[in-house]
Amino acid sequence: MYETLKSLANAIGMIGVVMQLVVYFLLSVNRIHSNTLFYQVFNMVGACGILYSLFFHWNTPSVVIEVIWLLISVRAVMRLLAKR
Repeated sequence: MYETLKSLANAIGMIGVVMQLVVYFLLSVNRIHSNTLFYQVFNMVGACGILYSLFFHWNTPSVVIEVIWLLISVRAVMRLLAKR
C-alpha cells in the first residue's frame, strides 16, 4: 500500500503545482480575483497536493512554504464562508 501511495506522490504533487500556477496566472491576468472562493480553494487543494508529494520526498523549505500557503488559504476560505 505504501509503495502505491509513494508512486502517486509525484503525479499528485505536479497536479498541485499546476493548480497553483494556473490560478495565479488567472489572477495575474485579471480573469479572477483573490477574494473569491474559487481562487482560495484552488490554492488550498494545490498546496495539499504538493504537501502530499513532499511527505514522500521531504524538502523542509518546500514544506514550510506550502504549509504557510495552506494556512493562508484556509483562513481566507473561512473568512469568505463566514461572509455568506
